[in-house]
Amino acid sequence: MAQAFLSKRVVTPKGTQPAALLIEAGKIRAVCRQSEIPNDTQLFDCGNDALLPGLVDTHVHINQPGRTEWEGFRTATRAAAAGGYTTLVDMPLNCLPETTTVAALEAKREAARGKCFVDWISWGGAVADNQQHLLPLAAAGVPGFKCFLIYPGCDGFTMIDQQQLEAALPSIAESGLPLLVHAELAGPIEEAALHLRDADWRSYATYLASRPDEAELQAIRLMIRLCRQYRFRLHIVHLSTAQALDDLNAARAEGLPITVETCPHYLHFAAEEISDGATLWKCAPPIRGRANQDALWRGLRDGGIDMIVTDHSPCPPEMKRADVGRFDLAWGGIAGLSLALPIIHTECARRGFTLDHLVRWMSSAPAALAGLSHQAGSLETGRDANFVIFDTETSMTVAADRLYFRHPISPYIGETLRGVVKATYLRGTPVYRDGAFADVPAGREVALF
Repeated sequence: MAQAFLSKRVVTPKGTQPAALLIEAGKIRAVCRQSEIPNDTQLFDCGNDALLPGLVDTHVHINQPGRTEWEGFRTATRAAAAGGYTTLVDMPLNCLPETTTVAALEAKREAARGKCFVDWISWGGAVADNQQHLLPLAAAGVPGFKCFLIYPGCDGFTMIDQQQLEAALPSIAESGLPLLVHAELAGPIEEAALHLRDADWRSYATYLASRPDEAELQAIRLMIRLCRQYRFRLHIVHLSTAQALDDLNAARAEGLPITVETCPHYLHFAAEEISDGATLWKCAPPIRGRANQDALWRGLRDGGIDMIVTDHSPCPPEMKRADVGRFDLAWGGIAGLSLALPIIHTECARRGFTLDHLVRWMSSAPAALAGLSHQAGSLETGRDANFVIFDTETSMTVAADRLYFRHPISPYIGETLRGVVKATYLRGTPVYRDGAFADVPAGREVALF
């Protein structure tokens, strides 16, 4: 039987409007007026709760196989469902084996089987010595490649220097897939370290000084030059410094195929608020100051930043080294997959942005990056019936039992946020509703074609 979900606020590519979302056989049959609903349709009236397309997160560290004790498919996708996400794209570096060969991709597929509450796909890795594996990975179904220009924190996923990168770029350009770049160069970081030998590593100011804006700026300028030379699709992950926006905007104005993301932690937290010893806030690049944060929001407003993704990077609690509070010893990563929607909605409401902005940044733009727009990212006829019922008015204070990922630690605990996910639907079936999850995981690896 067909179903129709009614709301006074359905967020569509044509704007937010009163409408009915007509669902049949797991697909969106129509977005229509209530008067156009067929008589034999089961009705669900969502009132003033907003209907959003299922969110798409193209920057998630699931870590399975190999480091499931950090996070696994079951726990990550549960947290995603509770947060309004219906599609995740997994990063290739923290699992074992790292996703740098087709064999490793197949190991990931086997590890995911039967465990996922939402859909997923995996980026491939571009590392120092796997140039011959890039086109086979593309043929095997990865939507793009991730590389690091600096040591990534895991020995098995090697950074790639300029010579190695230039050896890989012809294959990446031939694939037509994007290259996602962790854009920091070691030179400015090593120079900063010379001035921090006797510094207090419990101080957040010390950690911030150790990852200067210049490390991002130099890396982004290098990648722009290479993009101009090789004409591949370049994507800058987790932009932290707003100082890079002028260079990026100029490069895009000349027609270079560049996209840019930033993350909720850069848009919600500011360096001035982070206490000494508060290693839960450590990430790389770091959370910078309030003026920088405001400039990132201007970048979103003006189109210089295309999307907001989580960079959900969990770890066992002991790796955050709360026992000593030293930023140089703590793992760098922030977990917040189940909270990104209310975090960004809270900030949007404060800054005058709408649900239309939020959906573009958190659903349609990430879906386009990963080549998934044909089935995800918008409420349109023919797309998968992936959607979220979102109460925009209710506030909640974040507690550990609302996190749902493997280890309930997060810098967001104690934050009061505006907006609650009431339900998340995957192909017309609820995978999360009123605090409860589906009995059987129904997520699957999504296909690019």
